[in-house]
Amino acid sequence: MGAQQVRDGFVELYGAEPDGVWAAPGRVNLIGEHTDYNDGFVMPFALPHTAVAAVSRREDGRLRLHSADIEGGVVELEPDALTPGSDDGWASYPAGVVWALRDAGHPVTGADVHLASTVPTGAGLSSSAALEVVVALALNDLYELGLPSWQLARLCQRAENVYVGAPTGIMDQTASACCESGHALFLDTRDLSQKQIPLDLAAEGMRLLVVDTQVTHAHSGGEYGKRRAGCEKGAALLGVDALRDVPFDGLDAALARLGDEEEVRRLVRHVVTEDERVERVVRLLASGDTRAVGPVLTEGHASLRDDFRVSCPELDMVVETAVAAGALGARMTGGGFGGSAIVLADAADVDTLTKAVEEAFAAAGYKAPRVFEAVPSAGARRLG
Repeated sequence: MGAQQVRDGFVELYGAEPDGVWAAPGRVNLIGEHTDYNDGFVMPFALPHTAVAAVSRREDGRLRLHSADIEGGVVELEPDALTPGSDDGWASYPAGVVWALRDAGHPVTGADVHLASTVPTGAGLSSSAALEVVVALALNDLYELGLPSWQLARLCQRAENVYVGAPTGIMDQTASACCESGHALFLDTRDLSQKQIPLDLAAEGMRLLVVDTQVTHAHSGGEYGKRRAGCEKGAALLGVDALRDVPFDGLDAALARLGDEEEVRRLVRHVVTEDERVERVVRLLASGDTRAVGPVLTEGHASLRDDFRVSCPELDMVVETAVAAGALGARMTGGGFGGSAIVLADAADVDTLTKAVEEAFAAAGYKAPRVFEAVPSAGARRLG
């Protein structure tokens, strides 16, 4: 979706040129799932797929929102009247950003917004975070708020947690706001420290495929919240602030202390081992042993499937089929309950693996998956 196309849509809709056009990407998470709300480690990178927004500032206390991707006209709101839970549907995400900025004391008086996105919705690729971050970045520029990218990400997370009501962690918004082209982002979600890790798979003869199972998911659903509550219960029972504080070499002792809390034991085991997997992948990439990342991905999927129990038959089929057909590794990515899987493969094997997955889905009677290459791309930026 080009900047000019969105700009033209704004002019047609509102009858005037926008003050500017901005873009924010979706993300794929290489490793580190359900660790962000446990103060742990994650390693996402930005996709080339983006939400693009043409925006103009308003001074009259009106907020007008429109999406080229959603049927329906302009949604008109009053910034003074925005309250958590008052909106539903797609407009709650940009409206929540306006609410979060104002609630933090920033004088946002209104805006005209026209949006279009190429980030697949419901695919576990952070389409909602892209929507939030692009609006936040535009308002940050137009109102000269001077907020750094990491702080915009925090406000966007607050918009999703409080205004929308989805208990997500900080990873998605930070990835959209802060990732750099050609890099994965190693993020400590406790102190928000970041390290850009070079990731040029093509130069090493490899590719990372995203397989969108076309099974949609929703973070505001109850199962995601149950997992988060279970993790908080585990931390409380173990007397730590967050599960990130349980050391990997002390995991067995921690699990023994949880006694017959079997569900909590599974959640704790996943989070602690997943944090260790993120650190392992960082070391492997730093040492140049990128191919060895593959088995770590597959190991992570087994943990998400068996301990965290957020996979589904379609995601399992992608992983099992791809690995059997020669992939270096594969795992589900995102919150789970549908969405996408990633497959690390030698470039020469991409066509064979894609065909194997497509044929397996057809034989099972599943909807045909969408398969595309994931290339580490730039984070949120102004286009014009």
